[in-house]
Order: sequence, then C-alpha cells, then structure tokens
Amino acid sequence: MKPSRKPTPFSDPTGFESIEVIGAREHNLKDISIALPRNNLVVVTGISGSGKSSLAFDTIYAEGQRRYMESFSAYARSFIGNLERPDVDKINGLSPVISIEQKTTSRNPRSTVGTVTEIYDFMRLLFARAGDAYSYLSGKKMIRQSEEQILEGIFQHFNKKKLTLLAPSVRGRKGHYRELFVQIRKSGFTKVRVDGEILDITAKMQLDRYKIHDIEIVIDRIVADQKDRYRIGQSVARSLKEGKGVMMLMEEDDTIHHFSKFLMDPTTGLSYDEPAPNLFSFNSPYGACPVCNGLGVIEEITEDSVIPDKKLSIMRGGILPLGEYRDIWIFKKVEAILKRYKLSLSTPIKDIPREVIKILLHGDDVPVAVPSVKYPGTDWNTKFEGIISFLEKMREDSSEGAKRWMEDFLTTRVCPDCQGARLKKESLHFRIDGKNIAELAVLDIMELQKWFEKLEDRLTDKQRTIAVEVLKEIRKRIGFLVDVGLDYLDLNRPLRTLSGGEAQRIRLATQIGTQLVGVLYILDEPSIGLHARDNVKLIKALKDLRDLGNSVIVVEHDKEMMLDSDFIVDIGPGAGRHGGKVVAIGPPAEFLKNNSITSKYLNGTLNIPYRKTKRTGSGQSLSVLKASGNNLKEVDLTIPLGVFVAITGVSGSGKSTLIHETLFPILNKHLFKSRMEPLAHKGVKGLEFIDKVIEVDQSPIGRTPRSNPATYTAVFTDIRDLFAQMPEAKIRGYKPGRFSFNVKGGRCETCEGAGLRLIEMEFLPDVYVNCETCKGKRYNRETLEVRFKGKSISDVLDMTVEEAVSFFEHQPRILRKIETLNDVGLGYISLGQHATTLSGGEAQRVKLATELSKRDTGKTLYILDEPTTGLHFQDIAHLLDVLQKLADKGNTVLVIEHNMDVIKSADFVIDLGPEGGQKGGRIVAKGTPEEVSKNKASHTGRFLAEELRSVG
Repeated sequence: MKPSRKPTPFSDPTGFESIEVIGAREHNLKDISIALPRNNLVVVTGISGSGKSSLAFDTIYAEGQRRYMESFSAYARSFIGNLERPDVDKINGLSPVISIEQKTTSRNPRSTVGTVTEIYDFMRLLFARAGDAYSYLSGKKMIRQSEEQILEGIFQHFNKKKLTLLAPSVRGRKGHYRELFVQIRKSGFTKVRVDGEILDITAKMQLDRYKIHDIEIVIDRIVADQKDRYRIGQSVARSLKEGKGVMMLMEEDDTIHHFSKFLMDPTTGLSYDEPAPNLFSFNSPYGACPVCNGLGVIEEITEDSVIPDKKLSIMRGGILPLGEYRDIWIFKKVEAILKRYKLSLSTPIKDIPREVIKILLHGDDVPVAVPSVKYPGTDWNTKFEGIISFLEKMREDSSEGAKRWMEDFLTTRVCPDCQGARLKKESLHFRIDGKNIAELAVLDIMELQKWFEKLEDRLTDKQRTIAVEVLKEIRKRIGFLVDVGLDYLDLNRPLRTLSGGEAQRIRLATQIGTQLVGVLYILDEPSIGLHARDNVKLIKALKDLRDLGNSVIVVEHDKEMMLDSDFIVDIGPGAGRHGGKVVAIGPPAEFLKNNSITSKYLNGTLNIPYRKTKRTGSGQSLSVLKASGNNLKEVDLTIPLGVFVAITGVSGSGKSTLIHETLFPILNKHLFKSRMEPLAHKGVKGLEFIDKVIEVDQSPIGRTPRSNPATYTAVFTDIRDLFAQMPEAKIRGYKPGRFSFNVKGGRCETCEGAGLRLIEMEFLPDVYVNCETCKGKRYNRETLEVRFKGKSISDVLDMTVEEAVSFFEHQPRILRKIETLNDVGLGYISLGQHATTLSGGEAQRVKLATELSKRDTGKTLYILDEPTTGLHFQDIAHLLDVLQKLADKGNTVLVIEHNMDVIKSADFVIDLGPEGGQKGGRIVAKGTPEEVSKNKASHTGRFLAEELRSVG
C-alpha cells in the first residue's frame, strides 16, 4: 500500500492524508492493514475483547510513544531503557501521540479538579494580586501606608497632641531579653515600653523568662505640629525601620494606634505578610491550614471507634484494639484499674462510670499496681498511659503493618480549624467581591462561570487593570469544562472520586486549552458516566479538537458518537481469538449499509430485547428518609424490593451521593457492623427485608500483575487443589501451595511468580517486561511438569475463559465460577490476565461474576455502578440477561446507569435531577420506564421516550 501524498504547498505536515497501519498482529489482531483518515474524528468500535484497544493503544499509541523515546539522546535512553516495538510491520503518517485513558486518575487527595485544570492556580494569582485583605480579629479592611501617608495621618488626626512613637520589638514571647536591652541601649535609645509600662533601660536589666512579654522601643516624644514636620518625619522613618515596617503611636491617655507599610488592621495592630500565590495554596506550607495540613479533614481515634458496642464487657472484646481476654500485661493493668473502682473485666462497658472509661482510654498519673509473676508477693507500680494515647503514639512511629491495622480505629471528620476550607485564617480573609477563594472553590462550575461573568464591573479600577489577563485565562478554562459536560463539578472535588469518564473529560478540556495542532489524540470511551443530554457537548468538544488541525481516534460504543463521527472502524467479529479482524469500515453513511453486528444495531436491524411485562416485586420496600448529603434536597428514596431498579439522572444530579454514600453505608453498617459513615439522613425503613448487600464498582481488582481474574474469583484455589491431586504431584509430594505463584517452592524465583519484571522509568510510567528466566510462565520447570489433560498450571492461566469452560466441563466446582465469568461477557479474557491490563468495566464484571458464583439468599441487594462501561450492544444484551435472572430469584438489583437499553429494561426507574450540582438533588420522576418517559420535567424521560418509540 503506497502512501498517498498531497501535492499542495499547504499539505499536512506529515505529508500523508491518512495514518496507515500495515500488518498489525499485537495480541489478537490478525495481521490487519488499515488506513485511518488524518484530521478526522475516527471511532474504533466492536465487541468487548475484539481488539479495539490492541489497535488504538497497544499498536498506534505504543509506536508513537516508542518513536518519541527514540528521539532522545543515547545518554538519556540509557537511564530509561528501550520500549519494545509493537508487533506491526509499518505505520505511516503518525503524528506525536497523546493518549487520554481511563486509568490515569491520580489517587492523591491533594489533586483536585481545580489544580489539574489550572483554574485554581490562576485564581490564586488573582487573589494574591487583586484581593482585599480583612482582619480576622475585627473584620475591618486591612490597610497599608507609605511613610508620607503615615505622616499626613498624624497631622490630620492628632494635630497639636502630645504623642509617643513606639517601634514593636517583641510580641507575645517568653524570655528575659537581657541581650536585647543592651542592644537597644547601644542603638541610642534610653526607654522601652514593657507590657504597657514605660521603663528606663538600666544596667543588667532583665524580665521574668517564664512569662509572655510585649516590648516596644520608645523612639521619640513629640507634639504633632507642622513646624516640626522634618523632625517628626525622621522619627517616623526610624520607628518603621526599628519596627521592621510597623510602628505604634501612643496618646497621653495610653490609647494605642497602629501603622504599617504592610497590610495591617488599624484597630488591633494585626498585620499580614505580603500576599503571594502560595498563600492560597493548600499544597504549600505557606497557605495550608496548620491543623489538617491542607486536606480539609483530620483522622482521629475516637471512643466510638475503639468501643463500638458498649453492651459487651472488656473480657468479651468490648475494647476493639485489645480483643478478647488473654493472659497478658495490658489486661492485668486494666483489671487493676477496674479493681480500684470495685469493677471487673466482666462488667458491661455501659455500666462502667465515665471517669473510669476516661482513665482507660486516656490514662492518668496515678501508678497502677500489677502483681509480679516472676517475684510472687511483689507489685509492679507503673503509670497507665491509656489505650487511645498508646494508639496515637503507635501511629507516629510504627511499621506499615501496624499502621494498616490502626486504620480500623481511625475516623475522619471535617477539620475543626478551617471547617474543610483547607487554608489558614489569613488566606481565608482575602476577598474579591465579598468572596474568599475557598468559597469560590466549592461553587459548581456553572455557578462559578456566572460569578466570573462581568466581574470587572464589580472591581475597582486598580483591580480591573491587574485582573484583566488572569480573568481571560480563568474564563477560557471554565468554558472548556462546561463544553465537555462537567458543569456540575466543583474545583475542590478530589480527582480520585471521579469516574473514569469524568477524569478523561477533564484531561480532554485541559488538552483543548493547550490549543496544540497536528497532534494525534487517542481516547478510551470518554462518554462513560455521561447522560445522553450531555453527549452532544462531548461530541462538539471532540470536533473542536479535530477542527484545530488534530486527528482524533476514539475507542467507543456510544451510538450517537459513532453516527456523528467522520469515520468508523469495526473490529470483530467476535472476542478474543474470534476477533482481531476489520469487519466493517467507512464513513457512517457507508458503514450503516454493512452487514456487521455493530452496523445492524446502528441501523435498527437488531435491537437489545427488553421485557414489556414488568415485575411487581415482593410488595416490600426499602426507604431512606430525608437524605441531605452533598447536593441532595431532603430526598425520600423508596426502592421496591424483588425487582430490577434503575437510578438515573444527568451527571452530577446526586445518584452516587444517594446510593454509594448514603444507602450503601447504611446497609453495610446494619448488616456487617461496618464503620462506614453514611451522609446526612433522618431515618431508614425496611432494613429487615434485606439480609445481604453487594456493591460492585469499577475500582481495580488489584494494582499489581499478581492479581488476576482466577485469583480474584477464588477459582484458582480449586484449580491448584486439582493439580495437587494429579498422580505426578502425589509421587513428588506436591501440595496445593506448590502451584501458587505467590509463595516460594513452585514459582520462578527470578520474577517471584509475577511472570513480569518491573522496569522503573525515570520520568515516564513504569514498564513491565516478560521475565527472561520463565518467559512469563511464572513457575519453575519441575512445577510445569505436572499436567492435567496435557496442560500445565501455566497453560491453564493462559487459557481464555471460553476455552476453560470446555476444558473443565467435568469439574463442577471450577466450572460454576468460570461459567459466571463467561455469562457476564468475559469469555475473551484469560484466567491469568494481569489485573493492571483490565479496563474499569472489565474489573467490574469480574467482581460481578465473583458475586454471582456465590449462593444468593433471595433477599440480596446488588448495587452496580454503570455496569455497561466498555460493553458493546451485544454484550449489554448478555449482561441484562444475567441481571434479569438475579431479579427473577427474588433479589433486588439496583443499577446506576445512563444507558437507555438498560433503563428501558428495568422494572422501576428513579430519576434524579432536574440538573447537576446545586440545581439537582431531587427525585424528578419515578415509576416504570413507560411512566417516566411521559414526564416532561425529566431529561431522562425525554430520551427514554425516543428509545421506546424506536423499539415500537
């Protein structure tokens, strides 16, 4: 295939009209050759596991990254090693590549929407240069004055009055200050004002070193008269010099007035340092709240976390860190304290007086006598420091293991000093138009955009001149966030709490802001977590990126995205080894005429089937009353039990707050005695109808290559037991542990059973390469010699789920767990696939399969968060079949979802809204999908009505 070059002088900088991939064989790709038009919006789609990501990320992006690394000097490459070339013959027309994936979200609590988009950085600059300072003592506006202004003020306000000019030297500090008095005297001054009293400086003069003192130097005594202007000016200058920019003025009746060249409260004398941008940063020691170090919350050990159940006695484990009674030193100490108050270890904690509980938890100075075992008849007298005091000490200087153990006793609460604002007092008293920076950071983006609109009209001339360029940058970046449908977030929102789709769209907004040209962007399902209403905004943002002169490749399953793109590539026809081929390609109009599965779903030939007859359920319900966490407006949620329920609403309407942060912690606390604290609500009804709750979210199943679907679902334990039963294993005396890659014995010791070795890159993400000893097989030669049906344990880990189903067909315990993985559409992944390579949607389905393989009770509540993430139309049909079967058994399935195919299949829909952020937090509509589709106030209802019409 020859590259087609443009002959025009204004041709594409690469000289190619298309990105030509020739002979791609990475993972399951079947030697495909393909030409993708440059400067177009290209969608790569296909069934889950068909090879979309292998083409977009593992071939095109990996080659782009490798070529970038090749451009480094040999010296630089020697530090970071060489990246392996993807299995492809040739790629032509490749621009610099930027990948925007789902898995790049920071877990750092200090990374927020504001810091990553740079909006907060520009706001810090704005407040440092144009903010008005106010005193946190008197609330008055702080002022700064030049020497000339101070002098004019003296003549204006104190004309003909007798005054004493003072220069502050010591403020509120302990010490005897003998050397200071000597130094002041050497400077030519004879009097000082100490703690409000004017004294002559005498030889060997000193103060009480254990008391707090205020010391001012008496610079001059004057009468404020214009004829002495020169002398008074000299004295004012000397006062400011000795007082380091600050001076005081004392009248005859001892009334004090403060003046400063810096920011100062004229009433109280409180002064602030000159503001700099880092004064408003919660990641800098100059701006962060000193109590919570800029996190807005503090972790502490409380009585309730140490004594969760006061009905128990100490003997029966009432004090959680101690556990049940053992014959050890600490219990003897506790027993001795209780004996002093005529109590015993068997007394229920609720019957122990408060003062005794206080001693047990916080200790006291009274020595405790404990009988000695070594020397009978003698006692050891030692002080008891208290259980909470001991844990606090352990927290500061313990091993990682001990710190993890202590996490069970920590509770998180809002910082009492900054009230969650993250900044110190001074920073919070700088205002623009009546608001401080923390108040702006908690406004949602839409409110923030309104506040910044016409802000110049509310500023002074000086502020306007300073702020004009900064405001342009802030407005531009806020506009990009609104354009990608994130107007419901606030700048304080931690990045780790965002969904994969939200994090991607933030990075997308940042990239649009860079205004780069001639770049190839590759995105991985940016529509995740986006309501159908906001999809239009996302598509427009991608088109804007394209129109700047960039090529955009999107791996996506969304119907609207495909139809609005310039070019579609469908990889298939199946998953895993059944995929890896290009089954359809072309612009949307041509693509719809193809015969591929995706084309048929797009042109309406195929539809995801749904039940028109809805379940009525058990007649019981679970209710949360007056939920008011985050943006919820005293919501009364009633969930019918025994049915399939969909929770819907535009992004940011309060779905996650209501379900994950209110309902789930309530159930977890009730059923499993968890210490998860639910958000604010008034009450709950119907808990007796639920005996088990299972939450399946999109967090990874593991953060290292050691985690995989086989270990997570626990099927690997049964497989190891099976291999240990083989005659060859019995002859050699191998136990199940021999077949574990996590312990010594059977594993390869070079890579310690990981199959991969970690290569640490200096300034790029770490890279894993196959182990050179075992070639990625994880085990040593002797272990691999044990075989079942001709396959070693490593061969089994390399099998796809689909292959394993037929391989283990006569092993019912193993088969049950593997079949559930197949049922949720994961037939294409291998049993030993590294957890780090699974997408958020795949990880969620592995968790779902793990729960499905367990016996359900018929009174279980399943909570799923967007289970259709990463699923093709065909896979959604499989997933819905699994969820419907769960509900058929009497369980309740609660799904947070934006996908209309899932919503129309639900028995009951609860729609939150009407908008995101502060305009959301209410239940707009509830009922069957048909009933919700008729509700004019519901955005979901509008799109649902279209969906129901399309399926007749």
